[in-house]
Amino acid sequence: LCKILTMSDVRMTVAVAQLLREFLAAPAEPRYGYELMQLTGFPSGKLYPLLARLHRAGLLVREWEELDAHQAGRPARCTYRLNPDAAESVHRELAELSDQLRPATPQPSPPRAKALRPGLAGGAA
Repeated sequence: LCKILTMSDVRMTVAVAQLLREFLAAPAEPRYGYELMQLTGFPSGKLYPLLARLHRAGLLVREWEELDAHQAGRPARCTYRLNPDAAESVHRELAELSDQLRPATPQPSPPRAKALRPGLAGGAA
């Protein structure tokens, strides 16, 4: 069994949030690195260190395909999926982050007293 760290143990960067959002779109769906590169626009040098960090934190499950590489004509691929035990905390953390980034609702300004122009107050000059 892997230890699942809390979201407070993972530094939530914009890149981490983008990647986790892709996993939340289909939490049980296994994802390949190349597919995640296409979805996020991240180059491999950015994506794979993020995947490794999230896997070490227990937020992602990493699995290797079981296939005969010679017969398939390609090497086995590694898939990642959101750890079901972490999905709720990831969803909650991204919702909180979204709330923090939402623009503040403008408050109505209190009515201002009309300023009088000099020379007009009090009648004749």
